[in-house]
Amino acid sequence: MKLNLFQWIKISIVNLLLVTVLGVCLRYKILLPFPIVDQKHLLHAHSHFAFTGWITQTLMVLIVTFLNKKMNKDLFNKYQFLLKLNLVAAWGMLVSFVLEGYGTISITFSTLSIFIGYLFTIIVWKDFNKIKTNKISIWWFKVALLSNVLSSLGAFALAFLMANKIVHQNFYLLAQYFFLHFQYNGWFFFACMGLITSHYFESFIDEFKLKLVFYLFSFALIPAFFLSALWMKLPLWIYIIIVLAAIAQCIAWIFLIYHLKCNYLKIKKNISGKLIRNLLVMVAVATTIKILLQLVSIHPSLSDFAFGFRPIVIGYLHLVLLGIISLSILVYILTFEIFSQNRLIKKAVLFFTFFIIVNEVLLMLQGLSALSYTIIPYINEALLVTAFFLFVSTLLLLIGLFKTKVISIINH
Repeated sequence: MKLNLFQWIKISIVNLLLVTVLGVCLRYKILLPFPIVDQKHLLHAHSHFAFTGWITQTLMVLIVTFLNKKMNKDLFNKYQFLLKLNLVAAWGMLVSFVLEGYGTISITFSTLSIFIGYLFTIIVWKDFNKIKTNKISIWWFKVALLSNVLSSLGAFALAFLMANKIVHQNFYLLAQYFFLHFQYNGWFFFACMGLITSHYFESFIDEFKLKLVFYLFSFALIPAFFLSALWMKLPLWIYIIIVLAAIAQCIAWIFLIYHLKCNYLKIKKNISGKLIRNLLVMVAVATTIKILLQLVSIHPSLSDFAFGFRPIVIGYLHLVLLGIISLSILVYILTFEIFSQNRLIKKAVLFFTFFIIVNEVLLMLQGLSALSYTIIPYINEALLVTAFFLFVSTLLLLIGLFKTKVISIINH
């Protein structure tokens, strides 16, 4: 059965709902006995499914939608098999990681998702090259796709270490951070920048200025990986490049925000509704915090603190995954004029955004308290309640989508 854009969006929100269910289970298990499943198994299922089932799946759908617009033809039939296969791999990981953790079945599905990413990159790249207009958004997408491929080296390195029973903590950390960096700061971030640039920036900001922002972020991408590896003894010249990369990101972001401000009235006319404007502001704030944190982390002692305390790492990862990536995806979805945005959808998205903020504040408080080895009373209970309301917000969003009036069934 061929699925259209609106059906793929609903599937994505179902996947997001499953991510929040796992989040609630993880928070519940920290406080109360939950012997049915292993904590590490739940954690692996949560992270892998969030990456593959929610973020990657949805970005693939949105990139195909972008191609539909630019090439003025329906390409969902062409990508249908890959999208469905990635969905099977994601759901397979969800079930197998919960049941067995890292095992034969879960690793098989994980490997399948990596090769699906390779194939998707090859096919999409060819379609990008068919677009005659030299859009900056396509450049963002191409670096995003390359980052997704590059990140798999970290996954394969982890598999190699585990298969050969090589017990070396530094090797494990490097492989994990390599994978995470090129997923979060590469594939996820660059793809979202491509989507938002295509819809909001390209028509209003000078091409040269957009190219400069892209070049600076692209230059910073690879060296920025070493921001999470400053605990190693790196040569001075590498450290200098790392510092330049962190500064380059800041310059690029400040430059972009300045020109967005200069063209605010023009861009505002292209933003349909106060909700989307507020969400874009939240994404901008979260991105600013992320870039500033990366800049601060160039100080080795601060980097040791940040990456030495698990609550801080978790807080940072959630800042990027929820505050930047998930909200960017929701913003782009809400721009589609294929369904009416009923009150339930709007309230659900607002609630979801509010509890993302609450969750981030609590995680950062927990991280900062960990630095001084103090315990904040009822912090885990508060995080459980927040996780529950993130689940409720996502459920309301899904109900709103099923109740909404479909304006057009075309693949947009």
